[in-house]
Amino acid sequence: MNFVMKQALGGATKDMGKMLGGEEEKDPEVAKKKKEEEEERQEALRQQEEERKDKHRKMEAEREVVRQSIRDKYGLKKKEEKEAEEKAAMEQACEGSLTRAKKAIPAGCGDEDDEDEESILDTVLKFLPGRLQDMFKK
Repeated sequence: MNFVMKQALGGATKDMGKMLGGEEEKDPEVAKKKKEEEEERQEALRQQEEERKDKHRKMEAEREVVRQSIRDKYGLKKKEEKEAEEKAAMEQACEGSLTRAKKAIPAGCGDEDDEDEESILDTVLKFLPGRLQDMFKK
């Protein structure tokens, strides 16, 4: 069997062990060189990753400047600022209360001032002819 293998491989049985996953010749210089190359490769990868992260930090800073200019232009607030203000208002409202905080009622729902209704009626009366105005005022 050995003879047949040697003939088929052309006498390359020494290299056959390497091809099948066997151990390679252990040369300390080759192993040291490979180790140094691997360390250099790892350092290059770390450096590339740092450059990429730095690039993304710069891009995000530029985006934040643009976002802030838009907020200033349209009078908008950051999401965190809005949440902080709402939380402070809720805490202030229920500071001395023993029960849970009440839910906020949106504007235009529930209790409305009577003054608004009167002002609307007054504006409508201004557009009516004189006789109709007198009838409604009585």
